[in-house]
Amino acid sequence: MGKKKLRLLLLVSGQQNASILSNSYPRFFIVKRVSPNKDTFHGVSPFLVDKSISDTVGEVKSIKKRRSGDLLVEVASSKQSQQILKLKSMSTIPVSVSPHETLNTSKGVITCGELFNVPLDEITEKLQSQGVSHVRRITIRRDGQLLNTKHLILTFSSHVLPEYVKAGYMRLSVRPYIPNPLRCFKCQRFGHSQTSCRGTLTCARCAEVGHESTGCTAKEKCVNCKGDYTSFSRNCLAWKLEKEVVTTKVKNQISYPEARKIVASKAPTAGTSYASVAQKKSKKANPLDIPIESNYLGKTATIPQSPHSISEQVLTLPSTSQVVENAPIPICDDASISQDLTGFKTVTKKKKTKTQSEPTNVKQSEFHSESSKFWTTSPLQVSSSTIRQVITSLQSEDALKKTKTC
Repeated sequence: MGKKKLRLLLLVSGQQNASILSNSYPRFFIVKRVSPNKDTFHGVSPFLVDKSISDTVGEVKSIKKRRSGDLLVEVASSKQSQQILKLKSMSTIPVSVSPHETLNTSKGVITCGELFNVPLDEITEKLQSQGVSHVRRITIRRDGQLLNTKHLILTFSSHVLPEYVKAGYMRLSVRPYIPNPLRCFKCQRFGHSQTSCRGTLTCARCAEVGHESTGCTAKEKCVNCKGDYTSFSRNCLAWKLEKEVVTTKVKNQISYPEARKIVASKAPTAGTSYASVAQKKSKKANPLDIPIESNYLGKTATIPQSPHSISEQVLTLPSTSQVVENAPIPICDDASISQDLTGFKTVTKKKKTKTQSEPTNVKQSEFHSESSKFWTTSPLQVSSSTIRQVITSLQSEDALKKTKTC
């Protein structure tokens, strides 16, 4: 059985390595215009671009124009990956083609204590046959010192992340690497780097414009969420939102705009949470709770015509000293006019006399008399055998009565 399992593991490992190597060719390419004036594809006809790429490579998977004006081309096979590198011009427009820096690779994390003292160059060399192109160790800072951990970040030469890698005799599972959000060190905003920033210089500590954070002693304030902490704090709400966007992008293997739309659709909009709706409902008054007319309190309150004007009506209630004892009960005006009440007398309160009601059903009274013999405590505490005895006695008495009547 051990040999069969070993053969199966070797077979699966070989199939996985073969699939990784088959998908290791670059799929995404950047096409740029070669021009001394730094021209882009913003003004180039899309028909010309599609025809030039189709004639050279064939029908590709997708062609997208980036915000910078360059083209992002995704090929469908390794043959197209080799042919697109030969593209030098589109009609009379000279172009240059190069693989994308990050989209053709994937990053995963492995955890192994046995590799803690192994050099990174040796790990990269041993895992190169499984598509690993770079290895980096995760470090943490404690007490001002950088400490190595047993976690390693592996960069694969394929956009498909493998489920595991084999390090010697060990089979290590690979989980997706989720990086921290990209924050600009110049304007402190998320989503771009300092090299492509168009904003103004902003302090990362006090959120003021015009100076850097080094040597700043002002009160801490976040640029993005206006919180009482620095812009690089992990407590920032904007940082947590961007972290969720990055996580969605990595797990679903989609672009940043698509991941941002998904996260934005999950976030609750202002005024639609349960707490806000409950608070609004509690502020609305109930028209049935407002008295129409009260002579007892000496004040009259009218119900407004629309529910929105309920909050505008103010009911002034007198103090308890103004309440008169034995105040007259209010009588409707219409009833006092239409009815003649002279012949009626006030009925005084009388004590009710307890009358013993005679049992109307003989069988019911007999049942109570028989059951009282057994139910000395609460009926819930009576056992099932006692109940059976009561039922049998009642059935026997019924049978005796029937025989007498016959």
